[in-house]
Amino acid sequence: MASKITVAIDGYSSTGKSTMAKWLAAEVGYRYIDSGAMYRAVTLYAMRNRLIDNNRNVDQVRLTEALTSIRIDFCRDGNKQKTLLNGENVENEIRMMDVSSNVSVIAAIPEVRHRLVALQRELGKDGGIVMDGRDIGTTVFPDAQLKVFVTSSAEVRAERRYKELLEKGEKVAYEDVLANVVERDHIDETRDESPLRKADDALLIDNSHLSREEQNQWLLDRFNEQC
Repeated sequence: MASKITVAIDGYSSTGKSTMAKWLAAEVGYRYIDSGAMYRAVTLYAMRNRLIDNNRNVDQVRLTEALTSIRIDFCRDGNKQKTLLNGENVENEIRMMDVSSNVSVIAAIPEVRHRLVALQRELGKDGGIVMDGRDIGTTVFPDAQLKVFVTSSAEVRAERRYKELLEKGEKVAYEDVLANVVERDHIDETRDESPLRKADDALLIDNSHLSREEQNQWLLDRFNEQC
């Protein structure tokens, strides 16, 4: 039997890369790891403990000290994966708009990235994983056998995110969601530590006008080419 490979899926926020990654992992029997959820969990911890204020100023000293006591893990509940923060299921809370508005600021802190990259490498050290995020193919697993970079227009991504939030009962304006998407892109692309960029050997997919079935088939075809 062929050894299991590592699949790294990077891209902009709200491109649906997590949905793609979850689908592929289930389809081929791999473990799915949502690196973005890990950064969201740390962000939620910082918000709960008043380590970031309303102007998004972060108490980096206290947050850095707290990192060793922050435990993040995942568990399955039927077909759904839940994110655990120190044993508490925070899957729904970390997807809310207030967390989304702060996560890129927290994720730009070098000590946070170092801590979570180490944890991500530990989770994926034996292969047989599909991991999505912003720097999986460039920093976490630069030797991944399959790297994919997902993009789509900011307007399309904002519309997807807007509908998702409405379905969850949040009262938001499309203009605010679009502004958040554009701001997160800027922060992710310009941060000093592991900025968002396409790895030289990553395959690019723009899913602005692709159906879910079309993008899944494209991804599965690329996976099969590597196995």
